[in-house]
Amino acid sequence: MSSNISMRLLAWYDQHGRKDLPWQRDRDPYKIWVSEIMLQQTQVSTVIPYFERFMTRFPDIPSLSNSRLDEVLHLWTGLGYYARARNLHRAAQTIVRDNGGRFPADATTACSLPGIGRSTANAILAFAFDQALPILDGNAKRVLARHFRVHGWSGKAKVERKLWDIAENNTPIKRTADYTQAIMDLGATICVRRRPLCTTCPIAGTCQALCHREQTLLPAPAPKREKPLRSVSMIMIQLGGSVLLERRPPSGIWGGLWSFPEVEPGVNIQHHISSRFGVSIRTRDQWDVLRHSFTHFHLDITPVHAEVEQSDTRIMENPGSVWYNLTQPDARGLAAPVKKLLDKLR
Repeated sequence: MSSNISMRLLAWYDQHGRKDLPWQRDRDPYKIWVSEIMLQQTQVSTVIPYFERFMTRFPDIPSLSNSRLDEVLHLWTGLGYYARARNLHRAAQTIVRDNGGRFPADATTACSLPGIGRSTANAILAFAFDQALPILDGNAKRVLARHFRVHGWSGKAKVERKLWDIAENNTPIKRTADYTQAIMDLGATICVRRRPLCTTCPIAGTCQALCHREQTLLPAPAPKREKPLRSVSMIMIQLGGSVLLERRPPSGIWGGLWSFPEVEPGVNIQHHISSRFGVSIRTRDQWDVLRHSFTHFHLDITPVHAEVEQSDTRIMENPGSVWYNLTQPDARGLAAPVKKLLDKLR
């Protein structure tokens, strides 16, 4: 049997592939683009409700381009990896400015947009225009590394080049969109990271990892590094039914989102808040530490509940801060732990 997997994957897809996802209802490159960005690091079941809300509010590229970033981040709240949302917004503005609001139909231009790499660009163009372009997302990478027994971490340039060559050699000229969905589906449902379901796999007969009983060892994981631990206090300053939030810097973790004022360990909370916001506060209580894990580090958050003693008008004039109404909240982007703490405050 040929080691080329495309025909067997297409036959399997015709019977078992996913064909009713919301972004598959038509070949709108905008919908496909948004879905591909949302699906990075996120499962389909989690993405679907976010995608549908996003499409209701931003049905096309011009509506996304003309929106406020706060609206975009608000609809992204809880989905994580917020740079994806910021890049979507920036890319939409670029497309409106440079391409008349139409998603570009060539890979080079698509790759030049913020947040779109080679695999994402190729997937969008394969799904939208059936262009014969290979993909190498996490699912495809796992399927190909196992089937063709590619050793080594894919973060190494040599290993990645080998996987791209394999992906290109196995991508069919016809039915590229179906093949692309098929290899994604196989990786998501059968050739899963732990305990792959090899007995139901349509390409198991030529899988080199299975032949050598290495299917649980491939693909090789990234070198393990101990995640550093950082600590910060989040100061929840209440004034009646409102709480003080400030906008985070546009880059870095939770870039552009709204959060509680943060105080580093060892810093006097009252003095810091007074000098930064012109507000005198009285701390009420300290809540249990909340751990939030990022890709590269853990963050231990100590929530401190406080209330205003006295203030001057400077805080009202600061464009980077807002008194957020707890009972009638407006639409703005919030980091997941901030949203959790706001819910608890209510």
